[in-house]
This record gives sequence, structure tokens and C-alpha cells, in this order.
Amino acid sequence: METDSPNIQDYFDDLFEHFSFDADIGQNPLRVDKFLMNRIENATRNKIQQAAKQGFIIVNNKPVKQNYKVKPKDNVRVMFHHPPYENLIIAEDIKLDLAYEDDHIIIVNKPPNLVVHPGHGNYKGTLLNGLIHHFENLPKNVDGRPGLVHRIDKDTSGLLVIAKTNKALTNLSKQFLSKSIKRKYVALVWGSLLNKSGTIDEPLARDKKNRMIMSVPADSTIGKRSITHYKVIDDLGYVSLVECELETGRTHQIRAHMKHIGHPIFNDARYGGDRILKGTIFSKYKQFVENAFKLLPRQALHAKTLGFNHPESEEKIFFESELPDDFSLCYEKWKNYSKNI
Repeated sequence: METDSPNIQDYFDDLFEHFSFDADIGQNPLRVDKFLMNRIENATRNKIQQAAKQGFIIVNNKPVKQNYKVKPKDNVRVMFHHPPYENLIIAEDIKLDLAYEDDHIIIVNKPPNLVVHPGHGNYKGTLLNGLIHHFENLPKNVDGRPGLVHRIDKDTSGLLVIAKTNKALTNLSKQFLSKSIKRKYVALVWGSLLNKSGTIDEPLARDKKNRMIMSVPADSTIGKRSITHYKVIDDLGYVSLVECELETGRTHQIRAHMKHIGHPIFNDARYGGDRILKGTIFSKYKQFVENAFKLLPRQALHAKTLGFNHPESEEKIFFESELPDDFSLCYEKWKNYSKNI
């Protein structure tokens, strides 16, 4: 494609932006297909290369080939002829586990393996697709997503609050912003924590080597302040059941913080918890852990408690959710194992 074509603006006018990234000032030269692989969840190298061949990868307002080397401060965009699918939410009859509902809010108990809203690679079958099927005229947040005030990861289970009115959406968003919402999670983590309670007050930013995860940067001026309070509920030696209370709500906050202090969440593949990190690797123990992984095929993290002021009555309300079966069974398996050693 001729990048200096006089009709290049006409070409852009026919495209919709799906992703946009700015390369760091310290970016080493890197092929654009590899650059995007580290940043777009569920993307394959083949799809990225096909997009480049069709002229859909734009660097500094010019289409580039897949072997283009990204340089510091480059603006890299991925554009297509269709709008982002998250803006085309289709109602689907998805069964929802409602912990509470009134005229203003909905409390959903999200199961594991359910994406909260449509995005790249997950255009259908999300919680939001189900919500707009069951509830009409949910107010849209700043991202255009009906009813959503906050989110939790696909493989994290637990409680979410959904707004049914504009007033509720605004009120709850302000409570999240002011950090007055109470959120407690339960996690099964590797190892025995030296301090049975404490606070992790460390900034988090996108990891420089792997943009799909968050990490504590070496430069403390980089990243956003992130605060997690934790308390050990049950120390089983090889693993520990830990309660984590969020003071801030950063992406992957608990997962990144627990890895940072040397106790990744059990079976958290993205943060290294999907391998044996505690205990001597002999055949019977290895088989036991592998069976535990199969029993709980996701990160062992559950959003157990949610508390806030009701957006209409201003009454303080709290909701709790029991551990889902996969989490509970895995925890009991570890408890029995620790008793018999």
C-alpha cells in the first residue's frame, strides 16, 4: 500500500479503531507483530500478520507490514472496517445467579469462566450479553457498557454490583472512586506467609516484558498506587487461604501483589501459580498437585464480600458469597492432605 497516497484520509475514514498503543520511551526495536502479541489478549500471530497484510496495522498514521520495527514513542493502532464488537452487544439468554435485586441495583454472583463484557476474542456469551437480555434500559457507563460499575477477571468468581438507573450508576461510580466500597476476596496462595496479616502498598504498572500482566515497577514513580490488605485464614504449609481487602482496584491487583511478595495464587497461569512452588517434587506429591489443578482449573480467587451505601436509601448494605464448588473442593483437598503428612 502506498503510504503517501493523497487519498489516505479517505482510507482511514472507512476504518474503526480497535486498539491503540504508544511505545515506551525505552522501547527496543521490535517487530510490530510481536509488539502487538504482547498487548492484545487472545490474539494470534497469524491474525496479526493477516491484519498487517490487509493494511489494518497503522503506525504513526501510516499502514505498515508485519516486520516493521516499533521504535520509542511510536503510536501503533489496529483498525478494521467494522466497529469494535464491544459496541455491538447482542442480548443472549444466559442464566444469571442473582444474589439481590431492587429497582436500583442488581447483585450478581458471577461464576468462574464467564467474561464480564465483550472484548477481543469474547464477543458473545458474556455476563453483559446476559444482563441486557434480562434487564431493559440499563444505563451506559463512560465506556458504553450497560450497567457496569466495576468488573472482575474471567476466571475469578464472585460478587458484582450492576446499576439499573443513571442515578445508581453515578452514585456507585463515585463510591468506587472515593474508595468507600468494601471488597474482600478469598485466595488460595502458594506457601506459608511469614506475616499472617499485613498491607501491600506497592504501585502497579504494565510489565515491560509481558504487557498482559501487571507488576511492581523498579522505578517507584511509575505506575499507580495500589493497596491490598491481607490476612491469613488458614495456613496449610504448602498453601494458605488468605483474605484480601482492596483499598484500590487496579487491574489484576491481588494477583500481582501476591506474586510480588512471593506467594502467587494457586493455579494462576498468568502469574506463575500453575506450577509446583512449594514442597518437594516427588511422584505422589506431584500427582496430588496435578489433581488439585484439575479440580480447580483456574486461579483460586473469589470475590466474597461486597459492601456499599445503597445509591437510593444511602443505607449501608453488605453481601456475601460462598466459595464455588471448584474452589471449595480444592481447599478441602489441601486441608486433608496437610492433616495426613
